[in-house]
Amino acid sequence: MRYFFHIAYNGHTYNGWQRQPKVNSVQEIIEEKFSQIFKTPLAINGCGRTDSGVHASQFFFHIDIEQEWDFDLIFRLNKLLPHNISVFDLFKMDGKPHARFDAVQRKYDYYLHTYKDPFLNQLSSYYDTPNLNLAEMKKAVLLLPQYKDYRAFCTAPDKNEHTICNVMDAKLFSTNNNDQLRFHIASNRFLGKMIRIITGNLIKIGKGLMTVDEFEQMLITKEPPTIMEIAKPNGLYLSKVTYPYLNLPLRTEFSGLQCNDWIEV
Repeated sequence: MRYFFHIAYNGHTYNGWQRQPKVNSVQEIIEEKFSQIFKTPLAINGCGRTDSGVHASQFFFHIDIEQEWDFDLIFRLNKLLPHNISVFDLFKMDGKPHARFDAVQRKYDYYLHTYKDPFLNQLSSYYDTPNLNLAEMKKAVLLLPQYKDYRAFCTAPDKNEHTICNVMDAKLFSTNNNDQLRFHIASNRFLGKMIRIITGNLIKIGKGLMTVDEFEQMLITKEPPTIMEIAKPNGLYLSKVTYPYLNLPLRTEFSGLQCNDWIEV
């Protein structure tokens, strides 16, 4: 029988979601706990692959379990899992739906702050760049849904079958004093480090080191630059995953420790 699990995790101490040899991954930790509970090796399939240090406010995985159980599985998993991984819901699914391939939309949020704050540094990226030109950054953000091919914003475009992404929404938010920013983007799929590359270039625009026209030329020519501007990982969150048959509200999200109200730029 196939089950979907709804979870969230703080990726600060993990080398990403995907199980890899000799590194600490979220997938491996969860699989270990399932195998411990059911006394047999069990594998899970996640809805995506987050990079090292990247977080997930909403994440899904599926698992096939043939054994019956008569205990609260969510409670037991949460008791065994470390504090930075939370299990919220499980769903018994008909047929063989796939957590990764069936997703029709994924949303990400990138948080950054421009002042040194010891409580934000693991959850938001610190850039000592006050007075960013938010108006120019917004112009670049609004270009994103107008283009489909994101080859220029991928570390290894030739490894993909194609580099077409249907970006459905892109917005830039800030706090009242503009010292915390949030870049929001939604698409049917994302390429390797695509959001961090876009964010890195948005920061360049905000600092006056790149023009909006130069940014748009990357979208038009589809040519990756010689040197990639990749933003730090710790400000990035997979924040929402939607399926044709499953669209859950968030159970948790990071909104900034000193602000709850974001203003769209």
